[in-house]
Amino acid sequence: MLTLVSRNSPAAPSGNRRRRSIEGGWKQITINRAFLLPAVVVFVFLFIIPLAQGFYWSLTDFTGYNPEANFIGMANYAEILRDPSMLSALAFTVLFAVGTTVIVTCLAIPLAVQLNKVFLGRNFVRSLWFFPAVPSMAILGLVWSYILSPLPSGVLNTTLNNWFGIDAVSWLSDNSLARMSVILVGVWAQVGWHAVLYVAYLQAIPTEYYEVAKIDGASARQQFFSITLPLLTPAMVISSFLLLTGGLKVFELPYTLTNGGPGFATNTITQALITSGVSQGRYGLASALAVMFTIVVAIVGFSQLKVTTMISRRFS
Repeated sequence: MLTLVSRNSPAAPSGNRRRRSIEGGWKQITINRAFLLPAVVVFVFLFIIPLAQGFYWSLTDFTGYNPEANFIGMANYAEILRDPSMLSALAFTVLFAVGTTVIVTCLAIPLAVQLNKVFLGRNFVRSLWFFPAVPSMAILGLVWSYILSPLPSGVLNTTLNNWFGIDAVSWLSDNSLARMSVILVGVWAQVGWHAVLYVAYLQAIPTEYYEVAKIDGASARQQFFSITLPLLTPAMVISSFLLLTGGLKVFELPYTLTNGGPGFATNTITQALITSGVSQGRYGLASALAVMFTIVVAIVGFSQLKVTTMISRRFS
């Protein structure tokens, strides 16, 4: 007896395997997404909800004591734009963050190249450059407030007068000099740490690249711009991100060094939030300032991302 076999019968097991493979893939995707659920819950409760609540408070006269806050619209934002202390705090915070990022990056990379060379006492010199990053910014601010005192008895003014006959300089009592002093102290405190970060990346660059470049007759300058700098791009992204985020939330250094003065020249957003908002029970105003600062941080962060992306493409 002849048994007739359908042409489609061998394809049935293959179709079942394909169906089981698809079902298994969807199950795996579902399991992977389930593992992300706790992170999403934490993100929503610790970021999205507080952000939305802060934005709502910025539209009210909430004082922290009266639960029934009155809706006042954009009045808090208008008051901030009219208040010179608030605008000064916002401007100096951005100036400090961008200024320290640019200066530290320009100084840390050449310093890292020198620290990566072999010389006597190299580890000791590296530790000396790294040491300013160990104490807190508050302690450094107190120490430098004594060094940069505008009085004739200040350490720097005394040294300049004894050695060069220069009269006392108002380092911390002049608006421009005070801003410059805070930024330079911030640079001094961070350049060594970021130089050590770049040294770690420099040690990962194969020495064969430099040997081949020397054989081809490349100078030290050509090696730096053609080999070292392009391969340090990932380190530059990390370093600039840390510098920007740290600079935008700075509080201890300007507070202990100048107390936000003279006037409001070195006042920062975090200090303004505390002194002009929270300490006076004006949570609505403080929330409005925080919302404006969040927008500024987003703009600065996006700009930093675009710049680092352009640099990566330029040297890739």
